[in-house]
Amino acid sequence: MADVILIAAGDAGLASDLELSLSQEGWDVYVSRDGLDAVEQARKLQPSIVIVDTELAGHDGIEVCLRLRRDVRTLNSAVILLGAGDSADKLRSFAAGVDDHLVKPIDSAELVARVRSLLRRTSQMRDLSPLTHLPGNFRIASELERLVSHPDARFAVLYADLNEFKAFNDYYGFLRGDEVIKFTARILVEALALHTGEPSFAGHIGGDDFVLLCDPVVAEAVCDEALERFDRGIRALYDPTDAENDYIEVADRRGNLHRYLLTSLSIGVATTSQRPIRTQWEASVIATEMKAHAKRHGRSAFEVDRRER
Repeated sequence: MADVILIAAGDAGLASDLELSLSQEGWDVYVSRDGLDAVEQARKLQPSIVIVDTELAGHDGIEVCLRLRRDVRTLNSAVILLGAGDSADKLRSFAAGVDDHLVKPIDSAELVARVRSLLRRTSQMRDLSPLTHLPGNFRIASELERLVSHPDARFAVLYADLNEFKAFNDYYGFLRGDEVIKFTARILVEALALHTGEPSFAGHIGGDDFVLLCDPVVAEAVCDEALERFDRGIRALYDPTDAENDYIEVADRRGNLHRYLLTSLSIGVATTSQRPIRTQWEASVIATEMKAHAKRHGRSAFEVDRRER
């Protein structure tokens, strides 16, 4: 799958030159001429890299960078800012959270080299899943460790996975199974993005397992939103007859048919609302235990740990 690059440049000539240079390297390139539109496109595309010119309508380049860094849907996109060469301009860029700063006029060969280097570096450093483009185990553990290292930190850990997913994979094949994984990642990120607060992080452990970190005040609202979106959208990934029946029939090795309900979503929640969480291992154990309780419902559900001690 080719990396997606979004160019946000108000100057038509600059945008065209950048698009041509990057497209020739095999990357999927999109262009926006307006700051507001660039932010919206980035939220939808979740590109590997956003290249932002400082001169934009709607929002200037610095404001676009700040918005990208504040949104969970674009937090993991690398950002290159195109601007002036003076020290003050560069300092503003890096203060806004950009990953690289290129001085205009832009040399196409240098741009391609910087993009290639940044793609390689961010993939290694951010441990992104190639399927969902969400951070993997290393980043998840780092974020949890950062939170538990502060005694007064307030956070919730949402551990989500799918029910009857193996049956879906066996019945429809791994390619359609990958579509379910990507769909699940998308709805979890969207649910988290709707409820602002700190922390705000989404990670993909692997397979059909995901972790969200959020403010405990919004944890249940995030779960409600995720379950509603999942149940509403999952049917479209089944064949119409199976979706109408509400089940699939899968043969075992002996040829015996077994009936499985449509895939559903279970979420277990560990939160500091009732008691402190002192280690990432403690958070993991509690969230896993709550997820096991959620699975007993036999449908999409979540369970929150409400024990005080």
